[in-house]
Amino acid sequence: MTGCESSGNSNASDEYTRMRINMIERQIKARGVSDKTVLDAMMKVERHLFVPKELEARAYADYPLPIGEDQTISQPYIVALMTELMGLKGGEKVLEIGTGSGYQAAVLGEICGEVYTIEIVEALAKRSNALLKKLGYKNLRVPSSYRYINPF
Repeated sequence: MTGCESSGNSNASDEYTRMRINMIERQIKARGVSDKTVLDAMMKVERHLFVPKELEARAYADYPLPIGEDQTISQPYIVALMTELMGLKGGEKVLEIGTGSGYQAAVLGEICGEVYTIEIVEALAKRSNALLKKLGYKNLRVPSSYRYINPF
């Protein structure tokens, strides 16, 4: 819906595109995720942008990766499965708890009208907010939610 703008040079971009296609075919579709909207969103969001630079080559692998602050980015299949199980039709307003790297929020942002995502780890909230803005997501709201911990 709002789109991810591509980054990097053409050769690297082509390689990451191949890796994303492979991820979708071998990890996600092969395990039964079939919602075209979810598959299209997973294809559009460049997962390597949501992991630390030194882990970009492993971004499309079928396991979680550390993103700092003792947190991980979920494996691609889990993101696809959770998104499919939501039964989204497009245009919904969604609340995500635990922004982390912002990857799941970006996938949701490709489908939903509005995504509100809360992260209690200040460093992750700031990093994901900056990245999502840089990528052009206008329908995602990432407040400095680490402040919300006090009432809970």
